[in-house]
Amino acid sequence: MTPVLDDAFICDSVPAEVMDQAWATGWRHFGRQFFRYSTQPASDGSLQTITPLRIDLASCTFTKSQRRVLSKNTDLRTEIVPAAIDAELRALFQRHKQRFTHNIPDTLETFLGPDPARGPCECRMVRVFDGPRLIAASYLDVGQHSASSVYGLFEPSDSKRSLGIFTLLLEIQHCRAAGLRWFYSGYATQEPSVYDYKKQFRSTQYLDWTTAAWLPLQGDGVSLRGSAA
Repeated sequence: MTPVLDDAFICDSVPAEVMDQAWATGWRHFGRQFFRYSTQPASDGSLQTITPLRIDLASCTFTKSQRRVLSKNTDLRTEIVPAAIDAELRALFQRHKQRFTHNIPDTLETFLGPDPARGPCECRMVRVFDGPRLIAASYLDVGQHSASSVYGLFEPSDSKRSLGIFTLLLEIQHCRAAGLRWFYSGYATQEPSVYDYKKQFRSTQYLDWTTAAWLPLQGDGVSLRGSAA
């Protein structure tokens, strides 16, 4: 049986090597608020089991579908820069959040705090432009040997480009080029959910809350099995 966890604390500054340890034990953070939990209510009232995921960057290769996403977006301009929040990003977020019908976030600062450049750890952002127009962005925290994806947003009118997957692929490429070992792609659930796309990445592992061990996803990452399933 999966243990019930619901832990949180607040911290202003965390060294890079400690962030590696925190991610490895299931912690994430939004701004100064650190948290880890093993269950959450679904929109239908049922209880879902939360499962932290990470990708082994040394062995990760992209699927044919993921390579197609990269290929169809070669006309876009991309950059990775220190994290920031400005009026253009806030406006993009307001359009992006209209996609949601459950647990609708209030502001971009909900995930990043008022100034992500000031911590609690190093934060970078991916920006994607179609000509002069910003159409997608994502944020990732960087530790000593690993990184963690924080949040991604994109222009709903450009959804055919699969921009959420695209920025995640760019984050993975960036981390691999930087020589990092692990990329924490966030949480998914053992049950089917909107987060299932995170299970489709090769070399993905999940944290077994019972044993505190990271285990490989079975069958190309399409289902969760083993002691935590």
